[in-house]
Amino acid sequence: MFGLVPFSRRTSDLARRNNTFSLEKFFDDFFDDSFTTGFFTTAHPIKADVRENDKEYIVEADMPGVRKEDIRLELKDGVLTLGVEHKEEVNEEKDNYIRKERKYGSYSRSFSVDGVEQENVSAKYNDGVLTVTLPKSEEVKPKTHRIDIN
Repeated sequence: MFGLVPFSRRTSDLARRNNTFSLEKFFDDFFDDSFTTGFFTTAHPIKADVRENDKEYIVEADMPGVRKEDIRLELKDGVLTLGVEHKEEVNEEKDNYIRKERKYGSYSRSFSVDGVEQENVSAKYNDGVLTVTLPKSEEVKPKTHRIDIN
């Protein structure tokens, strides 16, 4: 009879860590996050929730560790774009990194938001969360019209 057997390590993490010549440790280090980052990262580094009520759309985006000055927020042709650009100054002679995992670069996320009052859009950034409030224009606000059936 054949079946799936869950994979388990033969040695504990502590034992592997102390054994510098372990073949298992070699392969774990080789295939660690720095190798798989490009293949298995999510499509959108900016995670966001979008809510709607009768008056407005509200976008809440997680941006932990991002400075307010590094955030770019644009609304053009019904598309809201949230962007982040991390800048890094590295002095190779002074900074002796053994491993560097924090990302530097730029990334963005866009949302289609037709029918908003562009001049009244507001944003605030607090505790790593960007909140953008987009008031709906009058023609987009839902109006209910009752239709009589004969």
